[in-house]
Amino acid sequence: MATYTPKNILITGAAGFIASHVANRLVRNYPDYKIIVLDKLDYCSNLKNLLPSRSSPNFKFVKGDIGSADLVNFLLITESIDTIMHFAAQTHVDNSFGNSFEFTKNNIYGTHVLLEACKVTGQVKRFIHVSTDEVYGETDEDAVVGNHEASQLLPTNPYSATKAGAEMLVMAYGRSYGLPVITTRGNNVYGPNQFPEKLIPKFTLLAMGGKQLPIHGDGSNVRSYLYCEDVAEAFEVVLHRGEVGHVYNIGTKKERRVIDVAKDICKLFSLDPDAVIKFVDNRPFNDQRYFLDDQKLKNLGWSERTTWEEGLKKTMEWYTSNPGWWGDVTGALQPHPRMLMMPGIERHFDASEDNSSKLSVSNNSSQNRMVVPILKGNTSPQTSSLKFLIYGRTGWIGGLLGKICEKQGIPFEYGKGRLEERSLLWADFQNVKPTHVFNAAGVTGRPNVDWCESHKAETIRTNVAGTLNLADVCREHGLLMINFATGCIFEYDAAHPEGSGIGFKEEDKPNFSGSFYSKTKAMVEELLKEYDNVCTLRLRMPISSDLNNPRNFITKISRYNKVVDIPNSMTILDELLPIAVEMAKRNCRGIWNFTNPGVVSHNEILEMYKSYIDPKIQWVNFTLEEQSKVIVSARSNNELDASKLKNEFPELLSIKDSLIKNVFEPNRKTFVGGVAK
Repeated sequence: MATYTPKNILITGAAGFIASHVANRLVRNYPDYKIIVLDKLDYCSNLKNLLPSRSSPNFKFVKGDIGSADLVNFLLITESIDTIMHFAAQTHVDNSFGNSFEFTKNNIYGTHVLLEACKVTGQVKRFIHVSTDEVYGETDEDAVVGNHEASQLLPTNPYSATKAGAEMLVMAYGRSYGLPVITTRGNNVYGPNQFPEKLIPKFTLLAMGGKQLPIHGDGSNVRSYLYCEDVAEAFEVVLHRGEVGHVYNIGTKKERRVIDVAKDICKLFSLDPDAVIKFVDNRPFNDQRYFLDDQKLKNLGWSERTTWEEGLKKTMEWYTSNPGWWGDVTGALQPHPRMLMMPGIERHFDASEDNSSKLSVSNNSSQNRMVVPILKGNTSPQTSSLKFLIYGRTGWIGGLLGKICEKQGIPFEYGKGRLEERSLLWADFQNVKPTHVFNAAGVTGRPNVDWCESHKAETIRTNVAGTLNLADVCREHGLLMINFATGCIFEYDAAHPEGSGIGFKEEDKPNFSGSFYSKTKAMVEELLKEYDNVCTLRLRMPISSDLNNPRNFITKISRYNKVVDIPNSMTILDELLPIAVEMAKRNCRGIWNFTNPGVVSHNEILEMYKSYIDPKIQWVNFTLEEQSKVIVSARSNNELDASKLKNEFPELLSIKDSLIKNVFEPNRKTFVGGVAK
């Protein structure tokens, strides 16, 4: 059997799970091979996965995207690449249902860029394309023979469809241009370093915390699992002994139902399966079984070495020893995670390590995608993976967000570009490299929304065009945008009468058009529904403990001689803005009524103000009709149903309790002889 000996290997996606084990193995076992790893550091990548190789002289890390043709061509030429092992891909099926275009972009377009670079340079002698068993589609439950390498491809979800599409390109370039391609299709892999959106690490982390293990459907789905080191050895065998033009299944005949995997993990943690296993809604389509015929690879000399019990025990021991490896993974541990594809998340090597590793790339200014990762110390695992880009620096909410980030130790920067200037937004994103974007910019009018009635073009430019522009740029970068919107798009009506306790829900259509400001906000909210990367937070009559701020609703009404007296939903910023930050960490999306539960009237607030702040304050009520004579545009009055937010954050206080705890108690003044002390 002829063997192949590479010299300079490019491994894509090597900060990810499987590829990092392959890269570390090759660096360790073959000191004469030069291993160049390329990774854009997406949400499921981690530089710490490459720690075993960092000090080796035959190892180099390059941060970059396989979708950059200039970068790929540059690397192939300057590093004299003769072998490519292509692992980089979006792989989580749940994500593919929510953001399928990203899978096409990464899995098909990225592969095409690599193939074209190989064709153009003409120097690559092996192109190993890593695919998946899911391209075969569902295996019959009673099948006794697994899918072999010539079986028909019948993918059933967007992820597997993009992998099958990439395979077609690989095959075409092999036949049309004679590229020396090899394809692998593997079963599920588990073990240390795996991002916990996948079943085994997710269940392990949840079991560590004594939490429930969510199982899609009834748990009868069958999967085959291989331990990561066995899979790394399989790629070592394919690299050296695989035949050009061939496909190799990497699999095991040992199958397990998902429910049995959960029970085995419960057993390791001494948990009662009946108490912690929870059945949840199934995926839109969840293949019942994947079964492979792996004899062809065994003929090359490979075989599975690690038993299920041994591998699961090793995996459990690693996660219990490294609980903070991935930082905050709250979003991944949800029953149906929708982790956004976020390039630029650099999970750094530990500060205790020697940071002089060979993580260097060319500083050629024309290669702007090639960045040297900066190894920072003293960064907590909870915050090292986050960096916020905030728009609205000079605004009230934008300023408060910055203070919250400082308090929590979250790196952040304020955007410099105006929302309507797309090129400037792109410049901000390239310079800051954020993981999340907060939009607290917008036109509300000074001193109030009446300003918008005479400045309609300016209002549209920022509130509609600018907001959509930012959402679109965020989507192109695979980033979540937390958008601070308004609930002033509703007014009490027959279905939601004042005082009834029946609030408007997130799915209700806006019914208030009394002000141009509200019209623009309702318009942009409707359009933003088409962006699955946006979390819209509807604020109402925001209040904070800073009673000197002129934007504070309490400050406003305390200075009026006359006020209406209508119950309304309101937002206590001291309590809710930290929740907005937590929602970003959880990658919450969609529309949320962002108010404290319940309503409070103008008079009730002023009575509290009188009791806690100024016993001499006086005011007079007037009707909406009387109010309309002194304002230009009408004002919205409504109750928003905050049950969705309350369910997500059970500790959320009612509006009146939050007013007392977060606003009036901190500002309480004592009075001696009628004088505040």
